[in-house]
This record gives sequence, structure tokens and C-alpha cells, in this order.
Amino acid sequence: MAARLTLEDVNLHFAGIQVLQEVAFTAEPGQILGLVGPNGAGKTSLFNCISGHYRPSAGSIMIDGAEVGGSRPATLAKRGLARTFQHPALQLHETVLENVLLGAHTRLPGGAAEWSLRLPRTSRSERALREEALALLERNGLGWAADLQADELSHGLHKGIELCRALLMRPRLLLLDEPAAGLPHSEVEQLIATVRRLRDEDDMTVVVVEHNMGLIAAVTDRVVVLDHGRKLMEGTAAEAQSDPRVIEAYIGKDVTDDAA
Repeated sequence: MAARLTLEDVNLHFAGIQVLQEVAFTAEPGQILGLVGPNGAGKTSLFNCISGHYRPSAGSIMIDGAEVGGSRPATLAKRGLARTFQHPALQLHETVLENVLLGAHTRLPGGAAEWSLRLPRTSRSERALREEALALLERNGLGWAADLQADELSHGLHKGIELCRALLMRPRLLLLDEPAAGLPHSEVEQLIATVRRLRDEDDMTVVVVEHNMGLIAAVTDRVVVLDHGRKLMEGTAAEAQSDPRVIEAYIGKDVTDDAA
């Protein structure tokens, strides 16, 4: 079932520099929540806190009411959290399928010794995960690329590979960090359809960091706007786009602009 993500007064500082200040919000189960704000607002830093790459300096991060702040990424993966990154982290000289299969590391039974011995249980699990990875690639329009090396494909397709890798973890909570950055309009439209499908068919909660307000308006139920590490407002995308505080935070930039 989709997870509930709750943040209470999350703070983050590095060497005396305050990056996040008392950020609080809740993403309800099955909701698509957008996290927006100008460059330097703290969006990716907050994602890093949620996904275990940073340890918050103070505050609480909970998944379904259980405290997870400061947990390691592997622990969070077992709790149903998966994420993508602004710049996809792929093994460029491995095949697309092999890159997707990296998302299955938390689902293989046993430990390293059992994997190295290639016991029957491990072999069966590997075959099943390979079939599941191929099905994910087909579902996301990348089945044709399964046996190609990742470095043969475009930046936009790299984002699709990374999404498939995250989905192979069978997340209940999915964090998408600027999934539309660098994509042409046609691929953004396809991404919008994919994110909607994740909510409607796959029963997961999705949190999206994105500058493309067209995408945010199309897919989100609510948005949280950050500015200088603080929550500026929370509401619908339409409310955010018309809020004078948000317009001022973007320093006169037209926040309805679809530029990534």
C-alpha cells in the first residue's frame, strides 16, 4: 500500500550554514506532492534528508508513523522508499537491463555468500527479477533497448532507465528529482502520463522536485514551495502560481514558464 510521508520541523546545516529550517509537511498515501522553489531553495537537500543521503540536524522524518530520519538508504529501501536523481547515476558501460537490475539488490534472498554460491533459490529469484525488469522496460517504452549499453542512449532515455530501476524496488514512496530536466516537450508529456499511472495503477505516493511548472500543474494534488530552506506556502499548483510570495521568490520569473 502507498506510504504516508510526514516531516516535522526538519533542519539541516553544514558548518554553520543553515540549509533547511523547520520544514514540515505530509504527503498522504496515494498523493502526488510537488516540491518547488527557485534554485538554491533547498529542494534536493530535503530529498537527500528524506532518502538517507543526509542526516537532518534536527526534526523528524516518518514513513507511516515510524521515525526514519538518519536511516541509511538501504534501510529506507526496505521500508518502501525509492528515488531518482537529477543526474542519473548509471553504469554507462553496462546494458540497460543490467542497470535496471541494480534496483533489485534489496529483494534478493540470503546474503553475499548465498549469491556467490549460486544456490537454486538465488537463481530462481534472479530469473524472476530479470523477467520483471524486462516487463518494466516494455511498459515504459524501453524494451527495445534492454541489451544496448547505456552510453548509447540519450539523456532522456537515461532518466527512463533510472525510473525503471527505482520501480524494480517496488516502492510505496517514490521521490523524483527533476525528472523533466532536459527533456523535449513530447517526452515531458509521456512523463506526465507515467507519473499519473504510478498514482492511479501502482498504489504509490510520489513526491516530485521539479522546475517545470507545466508538469507540476498537470500531475500534482498539492505543492510545497521552498525558499531559502523554509516552507513558503503549501496549496495547489494554481494557488502557488498566483501567490505573490511565490512570484517574489522567483524574482520576477514567470512561474508558469515550462522551462525545465
